[in-house]
Amino acid sequence: GELSARGVVKDYTGTVIRTFDADISASWANDGTGTLDEVFRFDDGEVQTRTWTLTPVDDGYRATAGDVVEPGLMQWRGNAIHMNYVLRLAYGDGTLDVRMDDWMYLVTPDTLINETTLSKWGIDVGEIVLVIQKR
Repeated sequence: GELSARGVVKDYTGTVIRTFDADISASWANDGTGTLDEVFRFDDGEVQTRTWTLTPVDDGYRATAGDVVEPGLMQWRGNAIHMNYVLRLAYGDGTLDVRMDDWMYLVTPDTLINETTLSKWGIDVGEIVLVIQKR
């Protein structure tokens, strides 16, 4: 269904450097494949879009998107979902590949809290925290 999100991006010191909101359209096909169409709007005017494809595999879901250079494996653990992947981000005049370590916690049937640690060369460089809610 339709979801909305609000969140913050922190730098390596824990300082909030950006805020954002997002609209997410989620759907599941009969074969178990999921699609998440995301539109992120940042406080500085930047807009990012991403379409995730979630494909069932033996131990969870394989998660791919156009700017994901190393697909993630999404696995459930109780009320939590864990996913680790590499995302290609715009950086200066080029791009930067950053490892994303996602933990998503379902706190009510309509509310999910997502914490993501961003790292490069094994060093934490930032964090994203957001709340996703069903509309």
